[in-house]
Amino acid sequence: MEDGEAFPQREGLSETDAREFFASQSFTAVAEREGEIIGLYILHPNNVGRCAHISNASYAVSKSVRGMKAGEKLVKHSLEKGKELGFRLLQFNAVVKTNLSAIHIYEKLGFVQLGTIPGGFLRKCGEYEDIILFYHEL
Repeated sequence: MEDGEAFPQREGLSETDAREFFASQSFTAVAEREGEIIGLYILHPNNVGRCAHISNASYAVSKSVRGMKAGEKLVKHSLEKGKELGFRLLQFNAVVKTNLSAIHIYEKLGFVQLGTIPGGFLRKCGEYEDIILFYHEL
């Protein structure tokens, strides 16, 4: 997340803020290898009320395990957990267009691309980049 090239937050979280943030989610999963956290995801409603059956998730994978299918395993787990929690869909609102690893996983797992928002993501360097919306039925 500190790279700032795929997450919408501008600043990191303090330990207290992180605890509150993760505790407020419908579900938070952590992937470990040899006692080290190598990835995580959060799952929560994408909206409220009559749209609360649509979930949203965000993922983070350590650079040290990229290419080892950790991200794919987290996404698969979130699809199962979302269904278990009663969600009917998983929607991604802002997949950065250059996040090719994530896009590859989503397409491989059957996510449907909804469209593109031009310039929807502000990179650290100050340039705007397109974001893609995806969804998957649970």
